[in-house]
Amino acid sequence: MTFVVGENCIKCKYTDCVEVCPVDCFYEGPNFLVIHPDECIDCALCESECPANAIFSEDEVPDDQQVFIELNEVLANTWDNITEKKDALPDAESWNGIKGKLDQLER
Repeated sequence: MTFVVGENCIKCKYTDCVEVCPVDCFYEGPNFLVIHPDECIDCALCESECPANAIFSEDEVPDDQQVFIELNEVLANTWDNITEKKDALPDAESWNGIKGKLDQLER
């Protein structure tokens, strides 16, 4: 089992989760983070650290966000690894909680 970053991370990109990950399985895109499913050890430390509540256990990803399971895997294989906390995106607070952001994902 792995954890998955879902839609609410888009345009927020808080990195609190990165700081607690013991295996450095997060990867960073322009406005979104993903978890590499082959590296995640299912420790669940990241889930409670996410201010946007955007991280789910793979078996608890909401039905309307199932596409993010594959997106995490695909993008983790193309983006750079991130191992340290950074500032959130400048307008993160205004995007936190907004639904239907998939079209805002920058690859």
